[in-house]
Order: sequence, then structure tokens, then C-alpha cells
Amino acid sequence: MEDVFSQKFLDARIEDLKGRVKPKRFKHIMGVADTAELLAKTYGEDRNKARLAGLLHDWDKGYRDKEIRQRAYDLGVDALVGEWMIENMPEVLHGPTAAAALEREFPQIPSDVLKAIRWHTTASLDMSNLDKIVYIADALEPSRSFQEAELLRSYIGQISLDELYYRVYKFWTLALIASDRVLHPDTISIWNSIAAEKSKAKKEKYA
Repeated sequence: MEDVFSQKFLDARIEDLKGRVKPKRFKHIMGVADTAELLAKTYGEDRNKARLAGLLHDWDKGYRDKEIRQRAYDLGVDALVGEWMIENMPEVLHGPTAAAALEREFPQIPSDVLKAIRWHTTASLDMSNLDKIVYIADALEPSRSFQEAELLRSYIGQISLDELYYRVYKFWTLALIASDRVLHPDTISIWNSIAAEKSKAKKEKYA
């Protein structure tokens, strides 16, 4: 099977993406790939896996709500995410469906890369460093222009990966609430887990 880290494979997937998503989304994807690689280099993680996950994270972003719902059923993703998420949060289904579709088409893609792709939309309670890198890169790639983006980018390499993930996750969660968006059912559990760890660290520091 073809090496998924080879330039030939990457170039072929780039050409695929040009036909799967609109130009603005394609620009975002390439920005995420670059940012994920930068984060991996900065924090001592696998740059090749980070770039590949960043490149493929929005593989299914070109589908409309009705189409992505059907794709979730076709790929068996409904058994993983549940009916509530399919009905109420079609905008986040492209993470799980992309991971499932890519695993079928390119079984040589490492499982941790697929996992990072799956969780980039909702995060999870068990985020690896690679998962966090893709999640952060999706938020902070250069074309993101929200007010806090530049400040959050300035923290890269200045604070730990865990702290950067915490700050990005906090920003996105508050932004969703501020815009009256539906929250993923696990969002509060994830937040509580992160907050509990931070509280514990503070207590230990000042004990």
C-alpha cells in the first residue's frame, strides 16, 4: 500500500480536496495542515502525522446538512454518535464521517491520525497530544480572523500544549454559548474534566 506520508500521497489528496470543498475551505484546510505541523514541531510531536491529520480533517466538509446526515447512516457513524447528534448537530458530523470514510478508502492511515480527525469538531474526554494539535490548529490557522485568534496564536511555544488546548477549548465553548448555538452533549463533561485538572494543579502549586 502507498505510504500515506509520501509527497505523492499528500499531493493526490490535495487534488482530491480541491474537488471536494470550496476555495475558501481549501485555504482553511491548507492553513490547518501548516499550523498542525508547526504545533507538532513546537511541542515535540510527530510532524508527519500532524500534517496528514490537518490536511484530511475537513475531508467531508463539502456535504450539506441533509447529505452529511445520510452519509453518517451510510458509513455506520450513527451507531457511534447517536440520533440526537445527527438530528441537531449536522455541522459537526464531518469529523466522524471523514474518519470512517478515510479508514475504508485508505486503511493504511494510522489509527491515531483518524482519531484526531474524528474528534476535531467536538473534542473528547480522552484527547491525545495529536488530537489537541489538530483541534488547536483548526481554530488558529492563519485565515481565522476572530478577535482572540492573534492572542491565542501568540501563546504557541510560550505555554504548554495542555494550557493552549484549555484556552482554545474555553474560547470556543464560550463563543458557542454567546451565539446561542447547540452544545454537544459531552461539552460540559469535557469542560469539567479540564477545569478539575486545572483546579487540582493550582491547589498542588500553592499547598
